[in-house]
Amino acid sequence: MISSHSIALITDGVHNLTDTPTLIISWLAAQWALRPPTSEKTYGYRRAGILAAFTNALVLVLVAVYLIWQSYERFRSPVTVHTGTMLVLGALALAVNGGITLALVRGRADLNLRSVLIHNFGDALSNLGILVGALIIHWTHAEWIDPLIGLGIGAMVLWTTIGILRDSSHILLEGLPKQMRLEDVANVILSVEPVQEVHDIHVWTLGTGHYVLSCHICIPDMHIEESELLLQRINDRLAARFHIHHTTIQFERARPAPTPGLYMPAPFDSSTHS
Repeated sequence: MISSHSIALITDGVHNLTDTPTLIISWLAAQWALRPPTSEKTYGYRRAGILAAFTNALVLVLVAVYLIWQSYERFRSPVTVHTGTMLVLGALALAVNGGITLALVRGRADLNLRSVLIHNFGDALSNLGILVGALIIHWTHAEWIDPLIGLGIGAMVLWTTIGILRDSSHILLEGLPKQMRLEDVANVILSVEPVQEVHDIHVWTLGTGHYVLSCHICIPDMHIEESELLLQRINDRLAARFHIHHTTIQFERARPAPTPGLYMPAPFDSSTHS
C-alpha cells in the first residue's frame, strides 16, 4: 500500500484500520444490550448500542479530518503513483467491504448496526473510487486525481458519520424521538375520556425502538378501579400510536376550573425524570 505512493490508497487503508475496533465495539455493545436489568442498571443496557454508535462516529470524524489534511498535503507535494498496486489492492478491498455491507443491510434499523453499515458502505465506495481513479491515472497520467480521490474519501467519511453522531447524541441527551411530536403525544392522551389536562410530559429513547414516557394527568374524582382502567386505556393508545410501552403516569385531581384539552409542557425537571 505504501509502496504504491497513492494517497488515496493510504487514506483508504487508514480508514479501513478503524474497521476492526469499530466492529468489536459494535458487537460488544449488541451483546451488552441483551443483558437484563439489575438493581444498579434498572433500565438494563439498552443504551450500550447508542453509546457504541456515538463512539464509532466520533472516531470516524477525527479520522476523516486527518485524511482530508493528508490529501491536501499531497496536492502541495504531488508524487508518481503505481496504478497497478492501486488496482489490485482496491479490488481486494472492494470484495471484502462489499460483502460486509450486504451482510449488514438487514440490521440497518438499529443505530449501532447502521453506524457499522454506513462505515463499510463508505469503504466500498472508496474502493470503487480508487479503482476508477487508478484507471484514469494510468490512461491520462493526471497525478492530481490521486489526492482528489483522497479528499473525496475523507469528505465522504465525514458526511456519512455526522448523521450518526447527531442521532446518537440526541438519544444520549434524552431528546424526543425524531418521528414524534410532543403535541401529538399529548393530544392522544387528551383524547381518552375523562382526561382533562396533561402536563410535565417527557418522552425519550432507551435504545433503538424502545421509548419511555412520563407525565402528570389531571382527572376528576373516581374510584381506584376506574383510574386503573383509565390508565390501561391510555397505555393501550400510546402503544398503538407511538410504540411507547414503558410509561410512568401520575394522576392528579382536576383543578377547580380546568381548561378542556389543556396541554402544558413543563421545563425539564431532573427530580421527576430519573
